[in-house]
Amino acid sequence: MSAFQGSIQIITNRNVLIYLLKGTVFTLIISLIAVAVSLMIGSLLALLRNYGRGPAKILKVLATAYIEIFRNTPLLLWIFVCLIFVSAPSFMKRKMWGLSSVEAGLLYKGCVALIIYTAAVMAEIVRGGLNAVSKGQFEAAHSQGFSTVQTMTSIVLPQAFHHIVPTLLGQVITTIKDSSFLANIAVIELMARTRQVLSGAYNYNGLGQINVSDVFVLFGFAFLIYFIIDFMLSVIVRKLRKKIT
Repeated sequence: MSAFQGSIQIITNRNVLIYLLKGTVFTLIISLIAVAVSLMIGSLLALLRNYGRGPAKILKVLATAYIEIFRNTPLLLWIFVCLIFVSAPSFMKRKMWGLSSVEAGLLYKGCVALIIYTAAVMAEIVRGGLNAVSKGQFEAAHSQGFSTVQTMTSIVLPQAFHHIVPTLLGQVITTIKDSSFLANIAVIELMARTRQVLSGAYNYNGLGQINVSDVFVLFGFAFLIYFIIDFMLSVIVRKLRKKIT
């Protein structure tokens, strides 16, 4: 049996395949949580940065500082900062979803890092949508007796989100790819699991040693999964752009 055939044998092993597909599920879960939470935080930051007036001006300064700091520093830096300084809550320090208590804690820290970084990017995306809303919308809302909160929640934000849907989905794609950085702190997502399988490839390739072809096949398989997920989202983005424009 050739080295390449042995490498193919790794990903056709049922246990390995299930292990990697579970990693894909964790990648999607991490990305979904990061996008949902960071969008909420980012929306608040965008509102503060755009409309912070009077007593709220200090909040505008803080929001601006947060956005600029996190947007202009690497994600990997914040992953290691969270690994050291963030403590996982007690409900995450136990076995769950097939993970050990240590892995669950690392999953929490990884999600926090991804959220605080992505929130800054989301803030600028949402701010772009807010800037696309005509000022006349505010005047029309106030003339109808809407309060500031009602104007924002019922008129301005819905229009802003309508404008940013394609860009937002583009950031979802980026977040899925960024989740692979979490492999550096042993969070069990797709990339981390691919590296783990590679470290024990000699158990599956029938050759008793790790070969160069194992690296290409395993990381090629991971590449294929990322590509399929992101390509499908890219198709959705293109269709949405056509509908909006």
